[in-house]
Amino acid sequence: MDLQQIFKTPCPVIGVVHLLPLPGSPGWGGSLVPVIHRAEQEAAALACGGVDAILVENFFDAPFAKGKVDPAVVSAMSLVVHQIRSLVTLPLGLNVLRNDGCSALAIATCVGAEFIRVNVLTGVMATDQGLIEGQAYELLRYRRLLASPVKIFADVLVKHSQPLSTSNLTVAVGDALERGLADAVILSGAATGQPPSVEELQAAKAAAGGQPVLIGSGANWENVNHLMQAADGVIVSSSLKRHGQRHQPIDPVRVSQFVETLRTGLDSPLLSPHQLSIGSVNPPNAVAIQKDAREF
Repeated sequence: MDLQQIFKTPCPVIGVVHLLPLPGSPGWGGSLVPVIHRAEQEAAALACGGVDAILVENFFDAPFAKGKVDPAVVSAMSLVVHQIRSLVTLPLGLNVLRNDGCSALAIATCVGAEFIRVNVLTGVMATDQGLIEGQAYELLRYRRLLASPVKIFADVLVKHSQPLSTSNLTVAVGDALERGLADAVILSGAATGQPPSVEELQAAKAAAGGQPVLIGSGANWENVNHLMQAADGVIVSSSLKRHGQRHQPIDPVRVSQFVETLRTGLDSPLLSPHQLSIGSVNPPNAVAIQKDAREF
């Protein structure tokens, strides 16, 4: 898969919109209005900050179903993503937690999104939701049935889990791409906010045979250029939020700083780690970006 074709860059920054609790979840507030409003604000902040794409997920629906989500969740996410699509022109992705790839594919196909994230495409993982089995068979046939162009980005040895099939990263990457037919693979740390190591990313790249490998968690200003030595793109959320706290809304200034840090590192690979740290980038349009995002 050619990342340039989808994201207009060979090294995309994919920002994440964490939706407020949806119908049926313990935190559901009874109305989609604040859910949509918050999602629009965060999408605008990400777009104004310079990300290359936006991934939408039902992050605050915990505890998650391990498989199919309630139809109300599918309906709600369809409405929210449709609103985001009307607001920004960036490529969009869906992740229906914990592992409802078919619902994510259905939503993405209907709203014109470009990709989905699937936590367990191949193998068997022991998670806090129980045992989750790969769904490559059902998902790839469903994509064919829908004649959908949506790409499948698959986590490998996904965070918050332990493998029951294979713990060998090289084997897991090969299975996801060759047997699961993923279009790209995602490598994360052990939990939300924790990054993979460069060594793990290098092993994944070697096993991927030229297919894209993306960082799935833990990237921030301090480490992103180090991690990107062995990755083709990055999915980022927590470090873009106000004070770096995952329950807070997206901060457009932090988005701009992250993007500028990454772009500077890609353009100037000889910069020292100190020059690429959080305090080194202060984009001149940061105040304007913040003002623009608050207008949505």
